[in-house]
Amino acid sequence: MAQCIVIVQFDLPKRTEEQAIKGGMGTAPIYRKLATKGLIRKDYLNGDAGTGGVYLWESREAAEAWFTEAKIAELTERFGARPRLTWYDTYVTVDNLKGETRVNQTKLISAAE
Repeated sequence: MAQCIVIVQFDLPKRTEEQAIKGGMGTAPIYRKLATKGLIRKDYLNGDAGTGGVYLWESREAAEAWFTEAKIAELTERFGARPRLTWYDTYVTVDNLKGETRVNQTKLISAAE
């Protein structure tokens, strides 16, 4: 099973660096608690194309359990704009911090496959 990346985008104006840091640090505790629910990493986005986040999940099932219609409605209410979600399965990662390339699967691939 592959890991899952979800890109969440809001059509909102670019924030200042100070606003972006304040917003990210303010909500970071929510996402820290999701480690037990399969969230590996979240990066906050801030750019000319809008704001949002990139989420790396252990599996698509974990991501789908978080991004329910109720969660989308909550985000829409909080930000005043409905987010666009783009879903990707990710099977291979190049990790330069760890100096490795790895296959992102929970099922091991046998030599016979």
